[in-house]
Amino acid sequence: MSLTRHIPNSITSMNLLAGTMGVVFTMQGRLELAFPLMLAAAVFDFCDGLAARLLGAYSPIGKELDSLADVVSFGLLPALMLLETMQLHGTQGWLSFVPLFLAVMSALRLAKFNVDQRQGTDFLGVATPTAAIICGALCHYVAVRPGSVADSLVGTQWFLPSLAVVLGLLLVSEIPMFGMKAGKGHKLLDGKRIVFLSVAVAALLAVVLAGLHWSLAVLAIFVFYILENLVLSAFPSRS
Repeated sequence: MSLTRHIPNSITSMNLLAGTMGVVFTMQGRLELAFPLMLAAAVFDFCDGLAARLLGAYSPIGKELDSLADVVSFGLLPALMLLETMQLHGTQGWLSFVPLFLAVMSALRLAKFNVDQRQGTDFLGVATPTAAIICGALCHYVAVRPGSVADSLVGTQWFLPSLAVVLGLLLVSEIPMFGMKAGKGHKLLDGKRIVFLSVAVAALLAVVLAGLHWSLAVLAIFVFYILENLVLSAFPSRS
């Protein structure tokens, strides 16, 4: 029996482990540790698919395991980070549970993706890691930079619930979103991807030169990604 066929599922399991550890740290109020674990889960999520392609080790179990891991790492974890951030800022009661809407929409998004044959290298609706990283980066930045402008914004009762609802709806929307994987029939470095990568590099440089925290660059990059896709959807190319 070849051990190589188990490599992708082992990597997926690391995604699940990282996400679960992130949930534990979030429940302990350690948001500064939860976000790096989410990023680690995202790396494992990318690598399991890469390993499956390189080794030819696709399996029905691997597909289901990947979705289950993603529900935890990119559905439950960011929702709990938003909830914990709200409660740490004094918001209690039913309003602080609105971010759990994001966990439900993430599960629906992943189920939809599994049965939607239209999605491959590109997507319809925001991918769960994108929405999760936006939430995680914001909560992380607020945790490590108390008193910042972002901290004041998050301190308002309705900002994080509104963010969760908007991102949740974008997850299950039909808005086209370009991917960053090379695929048959599409150029990896076309105009929209070059614009995105250029802005990403500029954001990283700006944050480094200004002496700001790295999570702010991550937040800016992923927010721009969604905004760029919304603009491209509203004004499609006529070519």
